[in-house]
Amino acid sequence: MARTYNNLYPQIYDFERLYYAYLKARRNKRYRHEVLEFTARLEEELIILQNELIYHTYRPGRPRVFVVHDPKTRVIMAPPFRDRVVHHALVAIIEPIFERGFIYDSYACRVGKGTHAGADRVTEFLRRAQRQWGRVYCLKGDVSQYFPSIHHPTLKALIRKRIACPSTLWLIDTIIDSTVDEGDPCPRGLPVGNLTSQLFANVYLNELDQFVKHTLRVRYYVRYMDDFVILHHDKRALWDVKREIECFLADRLLLQLNRKTSVFPISQGIDFLGYRIWPTHRLLRKSSIKRARRGFKKLARDYAEGKIPLERVKASIMSWLGHCKHANTYRIREKVLSEVVLVRSSDGGHERAVNEPKTAV
Repeated sequence: MARTYNNLYPQIYDFERLYYAYLKARRNKRYRHEVLEFTARLEEELIILQNELIYHTYRPGRPRVFVVHDPKTRVIMAPPFRDRVVHHALVAIIEPIFERGFIYDSYACRVGKGTHAGADRVTEFLRRAQRQWGRVYCLKGDVSQYFPSIHHPTLKALIRKRIACPSTLWLIDTIIDSTVDEGDPCPRGLPVGNLTSQLFANVYLNELDQFVKHTLRVRYYVRYMDDFVILHHDKRALWDVKREIECFLADRLLLQLNRKTSVFPISQGIDFLGYRIWPTHRLLRKSSIKRARRGFKKLARDYAEGKIPLERVKASIMSWLGHCKHANTYRIREKVLSEVVLVRSSDGGHERAVNEPKTAV
């Protein structure tokens, strides 16, 4: 039986812990209005937050809600800054507890993991499987509407397997319940954009990881949040695995797989983590290239109108190049960057900006 942890709460509301949580929460956001306001009254704000936690009067504030459409349409619920401070303080204490129980090949929102490490692992598994079996098939799975479908009572039960501290559980429950209507008979959903949601989402699907690895005894399995890849030489066996996973998700986690979940030969490549992956090489996903072109055109327009500085454009280009370097992309980088023409309109005519990142390709 897994060990449970108690007496965690004083570590969460410790003043120094809250201060370090503030430093993490403000990273790359220190000049936003709400962060500046919090910082101007830092000691007072942290003391108020500490007292609210000690006396269980803390209540999450109203999130800022907006929709993003790239690459999928998602509703983002950005919490107020003071709530982000609480999230960082909580996660700093409880994440190591759950991290010990996660499998190695879960790559989302974990230190030392990420999309590039996950793509590298899929390449490694493809090469191993091909050497072992020759012909290899892939089961590419996707949980349908994952974050909105997470069942609160099930999630709370999973968290209670490892945490027994009543006050810590009160805080966790308060955060989980903050985005649902009181009295909802079947509360579901975690807000995309919360630090705690990332951890809780990994806790929830860790049950699937354990089932796949220890009950189904699958060797080549990689998961990144709600997407996963399984490799095997027998496609009928993969269809059986798919049915087992569907039953497990429905019975234990009240989830279902997306209709896009399928079994196919690896000769057509695996579309995963922004890449199309083969044992011998890796390409950018076509939708990623289209999205980059669209984004660079908008940056060029904003630059021409004086809305953004050249440094902002360079930073975006260098970020994209960082993603490209993990695939075979020399020609597509040349082609896409050749289309980025930066011209700044001014009273004295036109000033052409030198596209320096292109020389670094």
